[in-house]
Amino acid sequence: MTSVDIAVLDHDAHGIPAAEYVEILRQRLPDREVRLAATADERRRYLREATVVAGKDVEESELEHAERLRLFACNSAGVDHLPLGALAEHGVAVTNASGVHGPNIAEHVLGWVLTFARRLDEGRRRQRRREWRRFQSFTELAGSTVTVIGLGAIGEAVVERFDGFGVDTIGVRHTVSKGGPTDELLGYGDLATVLPRTDVLVLTCPLTETTEGLIGAAELDALPTDAIVVNVARGGVIDTPALVDALRSNALHGAALDVTDPEPLPTDHDLWGFENAFLTPHVAGHTPKYWERRADVFVENVERVAETGSYDGLRNQVA
Repeated sequence: MTSVDIAVLDHDAHGIPAAEYVEILRQRLPDREVRLAATADERRRYLREATVVAGKDVEESELEHAERLRLFACNSAGVDHLPLGALAEHGVAVTNASGVHGPNIAEHVLGWVLTFARRLDEGRRRQRRREWRRFQSFTELAGSTVTVIGLGAIGEAVVERFDGFGVDTIGVRHTVSKGGPTDELLGYGDLATVLPRTDVLVLTCPLTETTEGLIGAAELDALPTDAIVVNVARGGVIDTPALVDALRSNALHGAALDVTDPEPLPTDHDLWGFENAFLTPHVAGHTPKYWERRADVFVENVERVAETGSYDGLRNQVA
């Protein structure tokens, strides 16, 4: 029996099976016994035996028999769905996957913005028609202002990737004192002063009481008519009917949405009909490197526990 017994609760992440995660962990932790709970019986058994468990969720009722469990490594950035109170009562530390999605979601955002700026979608349309006829681009990014609402790991990754394009960046976050990599940093209360000078608005914030419906009719109206809105946060951050109205009336140049409200987007929804609305079905978080990045956090924490014997001060610890 090893000093830290590890169990991975079976589930897919962005269509990539957890079995791949287990293989990565076994390679990187060769002196540990890493088990995959592929059945309900194995899940119950390993939750009883393991001191470290990785998974998407765990039920409060399951904790009653998880007497050895000391660390639950959540495979998502959000942990609101977990019974955090019960985990704390059982002395279980909790970490999340914050930062794992930063590079890929930031590339998704940048791809959309460049498509708008250079009208690459029009190039594809003309290619399909075998039509060699020139067209003009919409704009250059250089000299424009990009406002990013939410400066967690994803928001910061977005800002970093815009750095080489000669843009001015404005960050809007709940706690300004945390700082950020933007040229200017403001709080949510200053949003009204930021929007009129924003060319590209990128939403990367969590969905909370503060951010639900944050971008409504008034906020969309405050943006310049040639502005672009990109949402990789949650659909509920934008008032969808207001966004539809803005697109229909050409009050915006365009919108790019990886998340929608409602989600999935019904087939008869108006958003499908706008050529200046780019839609992807909540896939910006996918990357072939997902489990590798998740393993970076997990392995670091397992090794720290082995060295110190403490489950405090772990990377990405939330409880």
